Amino acid sequence: MARILLAEDDENLGFMVCDNLESLDHTVTWAKNGEEALAFYSQKTPEICLVDVMMPKMDGFVLAEKIRAIDEFVPIIFLTAKSLEEDKLRGFEIGGDDYITKPFSIKELAYRIQVFLRRTSDNSNNESQTISFGNSSYDVINICYIIGEEKHPLTQMEGQLLRMLLNNKGVLVKREDILEEIWGENDYFKGRSLDVFITRLRKYLKSDPTVEIKNHHGVGFSLVEHN
Repeated sequence: MARILLAEDDENLGFMVCDNLESLDHTVTWAKNGEEALAFYSQKTPEICLVDVMMPKMDGFVLAEKIRAIDEFVPIIFLTAKSLEEDKLRGFEIGGDDYITKPFSIKELAYRIQVFLRRTSDNSNNESQTISFGNSSYDVINICYIIGEEKHPLTQMEGQLLRMLLNNKGVLVKREDILEEIWGENDYFKGRSLDVFITRLRKYLKSDPTVEIKNHHGVGFSLVEHN
């Protein structure tokens, strides 16, 4: 099971989440404000971070940015009461991997945690260490995009998306298939978040003129190589 950092200032919700996740054999460190969470992160090296957006002393967005500056890989799941689309997109833009809207069920939260644990296990058990394409390669184990001497660590979600496009190189991958595979659901907001992740991958790939992520408007994406 996983070492989990929970950053949540609501006493009742925090107790409920801790109690239920620990009953599933996870180890949970509970911080009640952003500054405490950052200190615990440095001490405990969690495998997954659950981050409330609205917290005293340091909000969840700032906390996530500081965690990302330390670790590109650790999954960050936002716990948010906010329903505004721009707030959720901001979470993805600063490096969040997923979000869950309050009120939520522990069953749903446990499922999302398990999805990330399974991806980590799949990466560590993968027989192929790297996937080559164009002048680039993707290090599956270390979740890292490589071109020449440059290495760019990716988040788990970025790595999962790049790997899916590489496994279907030159072929149109439909938006709904990507959403179901990576986020486990196909809805409007997750579709907007997919566009954020595509933009981030394109930023990395612009260093390699021999590859391109093509947008098939309203349908999906394909990763193509140019001679």
